[in-house]
Amino acid sequence: MIEVKNLVKRYGDNTAVRGVSFTVEKGRIYGFLGPNGAGKSTTMNIITGCLAATEGEVTIGGYDIYEDPVEAKAMIGYLPEQPPLYMDMTPYEYLEFVGRAKGLRGDNLYKAVDAAVSKTGLTAYADRLIKNLSKGYKQRVGIAQAIIGDPEVIILDEPTVGLDPRQIIEIRELIRELGENHTVILSSHILTEISAVCDYVIIIAKGRIVASDTLENLTKLYEGKNYVDLIARGDEDKIRRLIEAIPDAELAELESGELGRVHARIAMQKEVDIREDLFFRFADAKVSILSMEFEEVTLEKVFLELTGDHFDPTAVEPDVTEELPADEAKAPAEEPVPVEEEEPAEAAEPEKTEKSAKNGDDDDYKPLFGGN
Repeated sequence: MIEVKNLVKRYGDNTAVRGVSFTVEKGRIYGFLGPNGAGKSTTMNIITGCLAATEGEVTIGGYDIYEDPVEAKAMIGYLPEQPPLYMDMTPYEYLEFVGRAKGLRGDNLYKAVDAAVSKTGLTAYADRLIKNLSKGYKQRVGIAQAIIGDPEVIILDEPTVGLDPRQIIEIRELIRELGENHTVILSSHILTEISAVCDYVIIIAKGRIVASDTLENLTKLYEGKNYVDLIARGDEDKIRRLIEAIPDAELAELESGELGRVHARIAMQKEVDIREDLFFRFADAKVSILSMEFEEVTLEKVFLELTGDHFDPTAVEPDVTEELPADEAKAPAEEPVPVEEEEPAEAAEPEKTEKSAKNGDDDDYKPLFGGN
């Protein structure tokens, strides 16, 4: 139905979308999920032909959005994040206007308007001025204009932003109904919304697709593990060896902080609990544990893991920052001298690590405080 290939959008030196590719099949409700600023709205605007891409291709039903724009756009109904409403019109007048813009005339126009009004629950409000409607009903008018003409694909960008809980439930129910006869793409940064109405998820972070799968598969893929967040005080290498010595522990992250604190994020299989083993090993090695938190993975955690700060798209696209101001380009060249002067001071630490290893505190584990 929709095929997106290597989509790129640059604004000067800033790259909003970085090589996005995905396929949308007919008859599904797709969730396009990502944090604010991830590139969701930019991608939606490119797919619908509202914005030109820097690079890449978009085809809808076999029609290229740039080479065959009329045929491609005729298959799409689009609700932007800010509904394009004329506030001094009534919903009925506005929908007539939109229908005419889509090429509908005569009985076909009036039947399409009546169907859109009925499907979106606007019958009792069809003759009121749009400016006098609540935000929830304005959103319904926006959805109604998207489904005028019965397009095969309906794209909704943040359709529940700013709505109260009751309105959110009503809009979600409406989206489910639309999914029975249309292909729907729902863009949102709210995970509960995606999980409530979608059966397939595409996750975007910092302009790149980081996951594309069914909700069930995505959850299974990441829910097999739980995590322990540990903060200890001690030598980073020693703490690393203590953790890696535990058979069921997988060190996902290790970072040194202030005052000798080391933060470790440790993964383990869902049926395993390594907290007791961690406690005794650290106690025997005389390494203080300042805090230890158990974290069970949920779909929310999956989203945070895939869109976290550790993901760095610039690492695989060096040309994004190739044009730097002259004063910034010189800055790196001035720094090597002080960095090299500090290296001898840091070189002393590996010697301490080797000494501690020779003492056998970590390699030959001997429980002193009751550990197994």
